[in-house]
Amino acid sequence: MQELILVRHAEAETEAASGKDQDRVLTPHGMEEARAAGVWLATHGVVPNHVLCSPARRAEQTARLVLRELGSTSIPDQAEEIYNATPGELLALLDQYGDARAVLLIGHNPGLERLVALLVEGRSDQFRGMPPAGLAILQFSGPLEPGNARLGAFWSP
Repeated sequence: MQELILVRHAEAETEAASGKDQDRVLTPHGMEEARAAGVWLATHGVVPNHVLCSPARRAEQTARLVLRELGSTSIPDQAEEIYNATPGELLALLDQYGDARAVLLIGHNPGLERLVALLVEGRSDQFRGMPPAGLAILQFSGPLEPGNARLGAFWSP
């Protein structure tokens, strides 16, 4: 993998009508945040060739809006393991896509922010936070291993 694009889901309602966390949907502000993330990626020429997404509704909605702004008709692969994932679990999932040029993963904190710290700094306890719809672009010149990434960009709405 040469590039990993991590996007945290955009702002979501605090509670779903069902009471289930996975059913929470984006707020109107969150929809705008997701579109803005897609616009930023598009204006910076980011083109993922594989998309992974948490099955949570807010992540699916974020993925759809981001991909629409990228002009992509890709359908994200839902990966159950993204929801409530540890950095190690996310790394194990991403290992399956090592041959991909650029992977876009839409998920949740604290897993995403800790994954950034693990891949860039080699330690997952050095995370700095990813706000809703925040994104990090990690670049690799070697294998997908802790401490082997360079933070190419960090953006938040």
